[in-house]
Amino acid sequence: MRGLLTVLLLFVLIAAAGGAAFWYLRYVRAPSNVAYITEEDGGITMVDLATMQIAHRIRLAKLNPRGLALTRDGEYLVTSNKNTADLAVFSTPRLHLLQRFHVGANPEFLKMGPTGDTIFATFEPGSSGGPPKSLDAQTKQAGRGGRSGAAAGGQADKADDDDDANAPPAQIATFHVGDWTPGPVMTAGKETEGLEFSPDGNLMLVANEAQDSLGIFDRASHAHIRDFDLKPYGIRPRGIKKSPLGSGYALTMEATGTLLLLDLNLTVTKSVPTAEKPYGVAFDRAGKRIFVSAAAARKLQVFAADTLKLLAEVPTGQRCWHFTFTPDDSKVLLACGRSNNVVIIDANSYQPLGTIEGLKLPWGIVTYPASFGSLGLP
Repeated sequence: MRGLLTVLLLFVLIAAAGGAAFWYLRYVRAPSNVAYITEEDGGITMVDLATMQIAHRIRLAKLNPRGLALTRDGEYLVTSNKNTADLAVFSTPRLHLLQRFHVGANPEFLKMGPTGDTIFATFEPGSSGGPPKSLDAQTKQAGRGGRSGAAAGGQADKADDDDDANAPPAQIATFHVGDWTPGPVMTAGKETEGLEFSPDGNLMLVANEAQDSLGIFDRASHAHIRDFDLKPYGIRPRGIKKSPLGSGYALTMEATGTLLLLDLNLTVTKSVPTAEKPYGVAFDRAGKRIFVSAAAARKLQVFAADTLKLLAEVPTGQRCWHFTFTPDDSKVLLACGRSNNVVIIDANSYQPLGTIEGLKLPWGIVTYPASFGSLGLP
């Protein structure tokens, strides 16, 4: 009898342990080898990167997410929501909504700070949500006839822009990770786009799209130090990324179709034309290649990071603004808003591998573990 009770007790303990493990894996532990995609039409999708299939998806009323960021431990996903002027925090195991808090009108770009304890969120209180009305005029006045095709291509896709050249300055809000308490708010330039931090983490660089400049801030004090004028090199800066080698930055100029290399002193060292409307930009992990998503041209372009020689071009989809590598660096995934899909490309052979369909206006994409990408590392 005692033996039977022992067996039953062991059975109960094993079942309980199995149930606890299932509960932990499904509801507590941050999923791994996954991608998260924001959909402006009201959803967030999680993709299993082993199968390239949708693993989980949520759709919430009054949620129109654009920018997104993950905490260092992968436990929380934060989105910026354009129609409700707020940020939303989700626990990642089941994308359960935990909290929403006000940030300001037209929030867009999110960036986790270099120490992992602060999230930076841009918002544009004066943005009309419409396209720049003087884009062609700007290009002509700049006298860049060789790049006017990029501006014309920009007009073709102008319904996708969130631009207003006459808007008041954008703002950058900060929030403490975990309790999500608000911190200082910085005044940036007009239509802030990409955010990046210097290799030592002391400076924050902000692409001011409508005034063709980079804003430089002290990260710790949040003080504005100076602006760096980009007008001699192009029009409408969008994406900026630092090299993983710590040697400088890559910057895309959307209206003129330009890719710049800048050193740590923000001296432009190289400049090359890109295909039409470049936005998302990222180095590979080795710092040897720069990937650029040219949205209007529907291409992913690959450049040598040292010379900016064009190495490859790959067809993508419509309005592919942001992209990420997979955590193993083998593939690139692009969120293509007007194609309503994610395009998958081999990161080394540059061959198209397929698509993930059924999304609705995908905007941003990141992975866990964190990968290099236009919204991800470094």
